[in-house]
Amino acid sequence: MNKHSKKLFLSGNEAVALGAYEAGCSVGTGYPGTPSTEIIENFKNYKGVYAEWSVNEKVALEIAIGSSFSGARTIVTMKHVGLNVAADPLFTLSYTGVKGGLVIAVADDPGMHSSQNEQDSRHYARAAKMPVLEPSDSAEARDFTKLAFEISEKYGTPVILRMTTRTSHAKSIVESGSALSPEKPEGFLRDIPRYVMIPAFARKRRVALEERLSLISAYSAETGINKTEMRDEATGIITSGAVYNYVREALPSASILKLAVSWPFPDKKIREFAGAVKKLYVVEELDPFIEDQVKALGINVTGKEIIPSVGELSPDIIRKAFSLKLSPGLKAVTDIPPRPPSLCPGCPHRAVFEILRDMKITVAGDIGCYSLGAIPPYSSMDTLIDMGSGIGLAQGMEIVSPGDERVAVIGDSTFAHSGVSSLMSASYNGRGTVVIVLDNGTTAMTGMQPNPFSGSRITGAETAVLDYGFLAKAVGIGDDNFAVVDAYKPEEIKGFIKKMLSSRKLSLLVVKGLCVVLKRKVSKNGKN
Repeated sequence: MNKHSKKLFLSGNEAVALGAYEAGCSVGTGYPGTPSTEIIENFKNYKGVYAEWSVNEKVALEIAIGSSFSGARTIVTMKHVGLNVAADPLFTLSYTGVKGGLVIAVADDPGMHSSQNEQDSRHYARAAKMPVLEPSDSAEARDFTKLAFEISEKYGTPVILRMTTRTSHAKSIVESGSALSPEKPEGFLRDIPRYVMIPAFARKRRVALEERLSLISAYSAETGINKTEMRDEATGIITSGAVYNYVREALPSASILKLAVSWPFPDKKIREFAGAVKKLYVVEELDPFIEDQVKALGINVTGKEIIPSVGELSPDIIRKAFSLKLSPGLKAVTDIPPRPPSLCPGCPHRAVFEILRDMKITVAGDIGCYSLGAIPPYSSMDTLIDMGSGIGLAQGMEIVSPGDERVAVIGDSTFAHSGVSSLMSASYNGRGTVVIVLDNGTTAMTGMQPNPFSGSRITGAETAVLDYGFLAKAVGIGDDNFAVVDAYKPEEIKGFIKKMLSSRKLSLLVVKGLCVVLKRKVSKNGKN
């Protein structure tokens, strides 16, 4: 350890933020989403950096692209479903390449601890033709973040840093070092054939993209970042990310090839390892991403025949897959009583869901704390697909069954994220949807981040507040079909819902009540 370094006990997300800072990254953007949220929240605390919560992941990535094109090292963060939102600019970014290093930190959620689906972001790396690095602990999260910036600038490519819930939230020892002092970016320099992706220019960039991937593949082979641990030659296991730790614990005598760069695929390294062991396995969470690539090389390998493709892995699951008994003194905990989540006592959303339950009307829901309105004792949310989907789903239902009573329920942060566009579409197409925005003054489910309706930014600085009334007028909602009501006045809420449903016109009802957890924090800090 050099004289400038020190050892820290950090979560993976904290380590990514540290790595970005030490790499000279000066700009960070993102949208909060567990398990990725803490990256930007920690990055913002470093001196001399700019950080923001963008309105959604697509916007966050586009801002990051502009920053990179202007020469600044930039990190953008999101959870796996957020990468879907950012996919449009993502694929074209791979063609243009980058100027200042650009790292896209994406946190997958095997086991769906806080997500509506399981999704393997490695597929995006392959489809969009950009490298992906997979750290297995906090130390690697810091180191790989720094390496990602190096690769990004060396080859002019965006780099995906794939975290998972365990690598994001588990803590381990990290050795910090000196931070690079970011040079003043030279700003955006015009290069139309590179940055304007009309077909004539994009065709040439497509060829350059393939050449770039080949160079990155050779680089990963030269640096030895994909590490081989030879032990018993009878069993060889290829793995990556957090799963490496489970494999090493469950199968201590096995030989392991640990892929740090899982795309572009290290064909030569795979062939060498396969030839050095008698029986080859791939142990990976979610999809058979590595396994399929190994099989494509014509190598005989066992993977999802014994390893589950659903849910989060663990040392015990791997032991069972290989028919091994637990070590003496260890007992697998597989029968933990379920503890279903619920809305907090005093939550301002509760009254709305009680009213909707008693009115027995269809509720098209959305992502947020209020998703819990779908479970008892409320059981009053009928759909939940993705951020901002409730307003769109309600419109589709209205087209098919115009006489039925229904509402769309959405939170303030989600409304800003992607609900406003659906509201505009509802107005344009003459829908009679009743939209209820549950505004609790924050993005509560992911940890109390501000949003465009909160009046503050990530730094706490005051900022403009989007005006619901002006927004309603802008999309053509009349005064009779717009209202803002106190969340703790249930009779008023019920009255407005009935009135708006009976009008058969597009309506916007904003139910405002500060999150009770945030209220306690505000009270404790003595702030207004």
